Amino acid sequence: MPAEIRRTLLQIQTTRIEGGKAVPTPTRLVAALAIIRNPWAGRGWVENLQPEVRDICPEIGKLLTDMVLGVTGHTLEGYGKASVVGMGGEIEHAQALTHSLWFGNQFRDAVQAKTYLVFTNTRGSAGCSMMIPLMDKDDGGRRSHYQTIHLTVPDAPADDEIIVALGASIGGHPLHRIGDRYQDLKDMGRDIDNPAGV
Repeated sequence: MPAEIRRTLLQIQTTRIEGGKAVPTPTRLVAALAIIRNPWAGRGWVENLQPEVRDICPEIGKLLTDMVLGVTGHTLEGYGKASVVGMGGEIEHAQALTHSLWFGNQFRDAVQAKTYLVFTNTRGSAGCSMMIPLMDKDDGGRRSHYQTIHLTVPDAPADDEIIVALGASIGGHPLHRIGDRYQDLKDMGRDIDNPAGV
């Protein structure tokens, strides 16, 4: 069963001034969204979500990846994903469509990433806030690339919909000056290769 896609959206934001100071190389944030019908809507409790995951995730993953790369090409540095399920659905429905490798690996493989895709999954009504966290695609400790795309869609998600999104950045957050995670670990006497100490 293919995804029932009501609409796709592509948002591009470019930051040229931050804190009253010009950004030497403007940062670009890109968000690609698909508003789809929740395939489990109106069906009550569904124990096995895998058939729909296998049907829908590769399609949506490729669609959104192509939308992002149509803007960034190979200049993409940061990436992330998010989903919001409408009030008639379960958080598990949102998670099912983004936490599958059938979805995420479309993006990860296309950009030859070495890190996992950071994420948010929430439930909300039309016009609720959606946040797509980002991190460096190759270095999970590169603090300059910890960013968030914050947006809303005025008429989505409907109760029986899910918004599925991918986000990307060209450049780190503007005028980064809070140091890096590795220096913090070194200063704290922690193992850079085992920051959690496990």
